[in-house]
Amino acid sequence: MQPLLLKPVFKERIWGGTALKDEFGYEIPNEKTGECWAISAHPNGPSVIENGPYAGITLDKLWKEHPELFGNPTEEVFPLLTKILDANMDLSVQVHPDDTYAKVHENGELGKTECWYIIDCKEDADMIFGHNAGSKEEFIQQVNEGNWNELLRRVKIMPGDFFYVPSGTIHALCEGTLVLETQQSSDTTYRVYDYDRRDDKGELRDLHLEKAIEVTTIPHRDAESTPSVVQQENVDVTTFVQSEFFSVYKWEVSGKAAFSFNEKYLLLSVIHGEGTLTHQDENYALEKGTHLIVPVGIGEFHIEGNCQLIVSHA
Repeated sequence: MQPLLLKPVFKERIWGGTALKDEFGYEIPNEKTGECWAISAHPNGPSVIENGPYAGITLDKLWKEHPELFGNPTEEVFPLLTKILDANMDLSVQVHPDDTYAKVHENGELGKTECWYIIDCKEDADMIFGHNAGSKEEFIQQVNEGNWNELLRRVKIMPGDFFYVPSGTIHALCEGTLVLETQQSSDTTYRVYDYDRRDDKGELRDLHLEKAIEVTTIPHRDAESTPSVVQQENVDVTTFVQSEFFSVYKWEVSGKAAFSFNEKYLLLSVIHGEGTLTHQDENYALEKGTHLIVPVGIGEFHIEGNCQLIVSHA
């Protein structure tokens, strides 16, 4: 048993840019690449294992054929999806359904609770997070009248910020933001507003107002998320969130640090610096933009170097 290195999948988006190439050295398909699906078993973009006996197998297939690597889970599908998003332009104002609504209305798809770690952003950046409507009637009226400045809440952001985004939350990343996103494995998004933006065919992009209104949390509720930091030998571990959907941490390694996880499989993404992961005398290079899964029962491993990783598990 060994760590599983993953090959990302890239998605063109109308709001994308080149930051995934500029910051991480990825070979992106074009200059409007908005999403790196870094650790994914979703059918719209499954990652491929790059090393060891499972090299060449997609993560969704590995989940089904070798459940022992993941602790023999009861879930039918791999529950998480790790992305890096390059918001070169404003994203659409959007909302996601919960599990119950998505199962009925989206052919059994999972709902989409997600969270963001701000890797980088332009000076004085902000994002849309929530709304000001006190009732569904007020929300519908503001949408119909296009009173977006009154309806939408804007929040200032800085590198290193973390936001937990439950399903039902109105939100939008804005221009000049680079984010690592941990989310449920879902590709369902309901657009509320898209700045009257047109696609490459000159058509206005579709909105999904009826479904959006049904799933939006009204009035808006800020999710509770209070990071805590524990200093261990050569590593600071920040716990961002522990929810029913996922737990997310940041490991800041400076030197050689030991880790041991026998009951959880871990998703690891290197967002800054470089280092080496060592397990049973085998070394695995950790460069900025490396993504890997540590299987269940792998025992102790070490990371040596100066690097930051976002780590998650279901």
